[in-house]
Amino acid sequence: MLSVQHITKRYGTQPVLRGIALDVAHGEFISLLGPSGCGKTTLLRILCGIETPDTGSIHLHGQDITVLAAAQRRFGVVFQSYALFPNLSVAANVAYGLQGLKWAPQQTRALEMLDLVGLADQAHKFPAQLSGGQQQRVALARALAPQPPLLLLDEPLSALDAQVRVGLRAEIRRLQQQLGITTLMVTHDQDEALAMSDRVVVMHKGQIEQTGTPQQLYARPASEFVAGFVGKMNLMPALVVARNRARVGEQELHCDIEEFKTGSPLLLGLRPEAIVLRAFDAAEPLTPGPALNRLRAEVLETVFLGPCTLVRLRCAALGGLVIEAELPTSADARLPDWLRTQVLMELPASSIRGLKQPLSMLRAA
Repeated sequence: MLSVQHITKRYGTQPVLRGIALDVAHGEFISLLGPSGCGKTTLLRILCGIETPDTGSIHLHGQDITVLAAAQRRFGVVFQSYALFPNLSVAANVAYGLQGLKWAPQQTRALEMLDLVGLADQAHKFPAQLSGGQQQRVALARALAPQPPLLLLDEPLSALDAQVRVGLRAEIRRLQQQLGITTLMVTHDQDEALAMSDRVVVMHKGQIEQTGTPQQLYARPASEFVAGFVGKMNLMPALVVARNRARVGEQELHCDIEEFKTGSPLLLGLRPEAIVLRAFDAAEPLTPGPALNRLRAEVLETVFLGPCTLVRLRCAALGGLVIEAELPTSADARLPDWLRTQVLMELPASSIRGLKQPLSMLRAA
């Protein structure tokens, strides 16, 4: 449906977008995820026609819309700041984008959209009389009222408190699926991106680092940046010593690194929740096996986080690296007695991923 081809943008001498290419299918919900300054909002502004790219093109259903003004594109846009007219009623705000229709059809459509977002009984009120979550629902209803071919969401939930944010993100996703409208959302919140999206586009320094489903990005991050930005991950500098084996410090680990050549440096990544902690038994062998890497570790700190406890460990066999593990909280929320000075740490081989290293690290190696 939408094809973005080699978009670049520069402000003065500062490159903001570097050859962005992205295809979006009809009905997809895609999140542009990344830190402040990565170029995601600039890309959204280019898509809706507020900004123009230096090079590249945008095609909608095969038609080149790169030079079309924002009004000609007819995209629905929802901003972080709601952008409602304070002197107009809720119904009038929603009807504002329907000025090509007569008054009666405008009102009918506005009330239909307010009913869709659960605010039909608030139609007579003014924005200042509504909560932040309600105002954002009005902004969403206004954006959807003209039946746009594409919905663009610019950090739509960041101004709301945590509890309202969780409820509204589920509501937006429900509406998007119910209407089947193709949607692109800009966010810096990984939880929003993972919970709402069919695919997530992770951006970094004006480029796309990785595109994939939430599950793909979490299970198989392609780079150190993606691994650190989407969830938490332990990173271990390593050297490939054989097929699916790498050395960290003086310790060889079995891992899932089939695509990396023997002798090449890489980063190994392991999610904290994948690590299994057990009581240490001095009589139990610690040699790595084909499925598990069993190592002794020293407990440095435990931090209670509600559903889990974060355990920081130092492993001498891995060159003194500090590893973070997550231990599920028990029914009585008490830590086991064996979680004291030393524990047995199991690193499942199937959960250890090989990550691309930054160019600077490769040069140093």
